[in-house]
Amino acid sequence: MENNIDYKQLNGIALAYLGDSVYEVFIRKHLLNLGINKPNRLQKTARKYVSAKAQAALIQLMLEDGILTEEEDAVFKRGRNAKSYTHAKNTSVLTYRFSTGFEAMMGYLSLTQQNERLAELAQWCIEQVEAGRPQYEN
Repeated sequence: MENNIDYKQLNGIALAYLGDSVYEVFIRKHLLNLGINKPNRLQKTARKYVSAKAQAALIQLMLEDGILTEEEDAVFKRGRNAKSYTHAKNTSVLTYRFSTGFEAMMGYLSLTQQNERLAELAQWCIEQVEAGRPQYEN
């Protein structure tokens, strides 16, 4: 099946839709590799990595550390600035928007088959969370 979609034209919400699940798969594999196998513990531990607050903190660290390419930064901003008709749950609108931008960037990397870069950023996120670097209220 030939794909004629220009991923640079997809809106940020569509990219975030995919990016949310792509990033979560990395986290789920990581947690299983740590030997965590009880559903409640998996869910509770995953929140440290995949909640809107965690993702917003991680993308802010990426921006501060200057690790994003120009393209990644542009996609993040497209996701962050996208009009969303859903509301943030248990978090501020700003946190929700930053999280959406994070997810959009992950979705874009997946769709454009930048798999090595996607894995590199996901691993970087895992390392930051495990080092206790992102400061946010969970």
